[in-house]
Amino acid sequence: MGNFNNRFGFENLEVYQLALDMTAEVYKAAATFPKAEQYRLSDQICRASTSVALNIAEGRGRGTDKDFCRFLHNARGSLLETLAGLQIAVRLGFLEASAYEALTDHAGRLNAKINALISTLRQD
Repeated sequence: MGNFNNRFGFENLEVYQLALDMTAEVYKAAATFPKAEQYRLSDQICRASTSVALNIAEGRGRGTDKDFCRFLHNARGSLLETLAGLQIAVRLGFLEASAYEALTDHAGRLNAKINALISTLRQD
């Protein structure tokens, strides 16, 4: 894991760190796909997983809880897009079911953290 100093207010958020970890795992999984998929499904899955962390960072920088919530909703959408892409990869035989299960476990934790943060922001 990177050594971030929290200069901008998002780096040490647990939800952000989980998103970074998820993205790294998705990239590793996508690297095992057939070469012909490099600019198709694997690219789409990697972009979707990257979008989770990017939306969290951007939302945190927007300045209001309402804006942050909107970007957290976008992050959650990107997470679900990532999962859908991984399901397609399993169906096509590009990804083992066991690898998919490990990724969905991680995604479940991340989704729960995103939802909890949204709930907390709405209460404040």
